[in-house]
This record gives sequence, C-alpha cells and structure tokens, in this order.
Amino acid sequence: MKTILKTEHLNKTYRLGSFPRNVDIQALKDVNITIESDEPVIVSVVGESGSGKTTLAKVILRLVEPTAGKAIIYDQPIAGEGAKPARADFLSMVQPIFQNPFEAFSRYRTIDSYLYETATRVKRLNKARAIEAMEEVLSSVGLEYKDVRGKYPNQFSGGELQRISVARALIPNPNILVADEPVSMIDASRRMIIINLFRSLKQEYQTSILYITHDLATAYYISDYIVVMNKGSIVEFGKARQVLSDPQHAYTRLLLSSIPTLKQKWERVRND
Repeated sequence: MKTILKTEHLNKTYRLGSFPRNVDIQALKDVNITIESDEPVIVSVVGESGSGKTTLAKVILRLVEPTAGKAIIYDQPIAGEGAKPARADFLSMVQPIFQNPFEAFSRYRTIDSYLYETATRVKRLNKARAIEAMEEVLSSVGLEYKDVRGKYPNQFSGGELQRISVARALIPNPNILVADEPVSMIDASRRMIIINLFRSLKQEYQTSILYITHDLATAYYISDYIVVMNKGSIVEFGKARQVLSDPQHAYTRLLLSSIPTLKQKWERVRND
C-alpha cells in the first residue's frame, strides 16, 4: 500500500507580540495521521475556526514551516524534517485550491494566462501541448477553453472561478489536491457542483484530495476518511462512515448535533 498522507508528531507554534510580552500559540499539537491505500482517497479535516485545520493545510502546502515533526505525501517527505522535493517537483505532487477564488486571480491578468503558466512552468509543456492540456482540464470541470480564453476574473461567477481553480490545479496531474474551505465563498445553490466535481475527479485523475472544512454534512457526503480537530489536536480519526455514524469523542458529537436533519421538527411558535 502507498502512504498517501502521513504526519509524524507535527507541531506548529506561532509567537505573537514582542519581548517581553510575547505569547506562544500552539496551532498544531503533536498531529499524527497515517492514511495508506492503493486507490486515491478523499480525506476531510473538520473542525471549528481555530481548530488548526487550516494550519495543517498550510504546512502540507509548504506555506508555513512546522516547528517540529514532518509531513509525508505518497512516501515523500514534503514538509519539516527531511523534506526533499524542490519547489517545481513539489508543485507537480501537491496543488492547492484556496477558499476565495476571487483572491486566487489578479483582476489585471486573463484567466487563461494562469493556466498556461502552470502548464509551461510546472508541467513543462510546449505551447501546443499546453493548450491541449488546458482544453482537457477545463472540459473535465464543465467549461470550454474558448469561453475562458482572453477573459478576466470579473467576467466569471464565484462558482465558475472555483472550477477554473480546480482545472488549473489538475494540469500537473498532482498526487493530491489540498482544498481549503473551497465552497464556503460560493453561493449555497452551487456548492454541490464543486463537491460532486471532487468525487468524479478523484477517479478520473486518480488524485487524492485533502478537503478542509467546518461542514460535517459535506464531509460525510464526500469523504473516505475524516480527521476531527479541536484546539490544534486530533480528537477523532477514521473511516468517514464509522466516525460520523458512531462518534467516540464528545467534540465530534457536538459538531454532529449542530447539523440540521429532516428528522428534527421545528418547534411551533405560539403567539398567546
């Protein structure tokens, strides 16, 4: 089996303020995850704001350096102790999809220039092959190159921009996509388009996905594995159906209790 994702004693401490009034905030506390599989998987990391889930994503994306420990993707140490891949090699293995698609693109650059840059610099394709790759990934997210070419970010909706972000991330054919709250800035009626897209792309591109979210409902729908975090620590981890159908930790049960269900009836308000 391949080691799709592994963290070993991963810690991250932020120092706030200045001497002598500085304060240490431990965002990650001895985080240990091991996921092994011969097939690509979707792993959801869930928790409230401040739980450490976004810091974990940033460490795996090499946006911040861990204070201690290491992260491994497909048997390669990519962050912390013994991290090896150079930036170009790393980007061919791991690609990000950020929360706000409007911040992922400059309003002064055309959308296709971003895709072309990824195809030529990361994937190292020539011009003809780069355009073919762009056409292929855009088609896989339900868009066409002719509708994107020469256009700027303000000519697209948030949902369309997020699908373009996904397409751009697919160009290097990475081992894993790291998606940090990818639907929180999208209109609720269109969120399931992105969620279902992730499910189909996992099989089509044989790409694993690390899905960072506070939404247990979508996590249950999309995930093979779930990691529940609270105050920088993992409080529960396992296969999605097992964790969410029979939660062992009080914090997981608390999160689950906040999900509205059809079984719950609204209390009738009486106007006496």
